[in-house]
Amino acid sequence: IVVSAMALLGGMEAFIANGDKVCIKPNIGWDRTPELGANTQPDVVAELVRLCFLAGAAKVTVVDVTCNDPERAYNRSGIKPAAEAEGAEVIIVNNNYFTKIDFGIDNLGFWQVLKPVLESDKLINVPVVKHHSLSGMTAAMKNWFGALTGPRNRLHQDIDNNIAELAGHFQPTLTIEDATRVLQRNGPTGGRVEDVIRFNTVVASTDQVAADAYVTRFLNKEPSSFPFIGIAEKMGLGISNPPENK
Repeated sequence: IVVSAMALLGGMEAFIANGDKVCIKPNIGWDRTPELGANTQPDVVAELVRLCFLAGAAKVTVVDVTCNDPERAYNRSGIKPAAEAEGAEVIIVNNNYFTKIDFGIDNLGFWQVLKPVLESDKLINVPVVKHHSLSGMTAAMKNWFGALTGPRNRLHQDIDNNIAELAGHFQPTLTIEDATRVLQRNGPTGGRVEDVIRFNTVVASTDQVAADAYVTRFLNKEPSSFPFIGIAEKMGLGISNPPENK
């Protein structure tokens, strides 16, 4: 599925050059098994690692800031063993992996941000598509919350503007949205297999706004249902009416 999605964009070799240091940023927030749809699927992450190395990457790092205990989330999600099996460095973060950034916006201000996300040559955002109780949907732009540490609950106070503004500070080389198993309700944590629908789909784009707009269909919604998509479009971050198969 990942190979087919990337083929529409010219393959991974169109984006990754020999010697690149690549950072893959999945959603590993929760101590959940893959079938519950709370995290990015491990086989999607592993296949991206494999494709990056085939395209000439010198190093591939997989990293996220979890909500649950990191060791449990990384392992129970299946992402740590799957990515390591393909040769990635999987980082379970501590304070040494952050640097303080001033986003220069009243809503955001200062945050501790993951160094691997900031310092990579190429950045691939790999969110899972799922329901979220506050924003309505977790996808590409919401996934940047996992690049920060600190009192992230305050980002929920004006969540739509914060999602869009934060997305404006991260420019991924690729956005790969995992819609293989989509949590339809009780997100972001889930916990019941019956809340998950299997679509077996991966969406690849160079436009994170367009990618988020496209995947709303997997929650039986329209892009207009999610204010952060329109806000991001008005900020010039992308388009909210993407063409099919792009």
